[in-house]
Amino acid sequence: MGDPSAQSPKRRRPGPAPARSADPPGKRRHHGGEARHYAALDLGTNNCRLLIARPQGGGFAVIDAFSRIVRLGEGLAASGRLSDAAIERTIAALRICADKLKRRNVTLARSVATEACRRASNGPEFIARVRAETGIMLDIISAEEEARLAVLGCHALLEPGDGPALVFDIGGGSTELVLVNNSEPAPRVLDWHSAPWGVVSLTEGVAARPDEPLLDHYARMKGAVATAFAPFAGRVGRPTGTPRLLGTSGTVTTLASVHLGLSAYDRSAIDGLIVPAAAMREVSGRLAGLDLAQRSKVPCIGSERADLVVAGCAILEAILDLWPAERLGIADRGIREGILRRLMASAA
Repeated sequence: MGDPSAQSPKRRRPGPAPARSADPPGKRRHHGGEARHYAALDLGTNNCRLLIARPQGGGFAVIDAFSRIVRLGEGLAASGRLSDAAIERTIAALRICADKLKRRNVTLARSVATEACRRASNGPEFIARVRAETGIMLDIISAEEEARLAVLGCHALLEPGDGPALVFDIGGGSTELVLVNNSEPAPRVLDWHSAPWGVVSLTEGVAARPDEPLLDHYARMKGAVATAFAPFAGRVGRPTGTPRLLGTSGTVTTLASVHLGLSAYDRSAIDGLIVPAAAMREVSGRLAGLDLAQRSKVPCIGSERADLVVAGCAILEAILDLWPAERLGIADRGIREGILRRLMASAA
């Protein structure tokens, strides 16, 4: 479904894994002579994702992974609580993760929960139940730590350039914006902002009015996000030089897939892709003009993402208005990779 007349996307060299530290050779093995395995679990408002890896060279090799849309935050905006149905879906996914952790003999793991659990009045109760039923100890992290982990996991994909760059993560319940100085060996965070709009919270919080035209609803979504971004925009001002922009989330990887016209998602074609910002705006506007049934038929969106993708488009366009880069970097990596980097560095 990509527009064949759009400027061809450009790829930067894949390069090494994104700042993924490894154990020194003498520490890569524990008793029994087996390679050490590390795991990172990210439980978001919409998705549950697990990555299990072992150190390899200057980075790591993934040995197992799991991803499932669980919609933990479904209905949270209205009730302030995690629903029973959402909890059951999520615990079912976490049981699969727990089984993988056991079978892979993971040496060190960290499991984090983000916006849905931060906001839900029954978040602590849910965390306790997860531990009792699966053995997984979820750590509810702050929005700031969430932002820093995302940057740690994907900053290697930023295009070279001068001046600060903006890294963003569009989640299910919130969107993190991080201004970084990437001219140093490790990215230095200059400023950050967490807005309470993600694809789930925006879809539920700015619902369509009866008989409201699709594009009018879309405009209201963009307006709500722009208002939430205003404090950050006021602090950082307009970018100087050539603005650099890197996004990590299901929204940007999905929209990039639509832009390329892929029939099915292909990480190797998406992670590290550089796409013209104008092409992403075109895809966003086109999807916003489709109804739910029409969006469901678009490859790489389907029925699982059709009801949430327009909110993601609105958030992305608000970011492009805030930081008008000509090109957008796409990362299919983020929080989990950031966690793995920290774990491996701490065990070195």
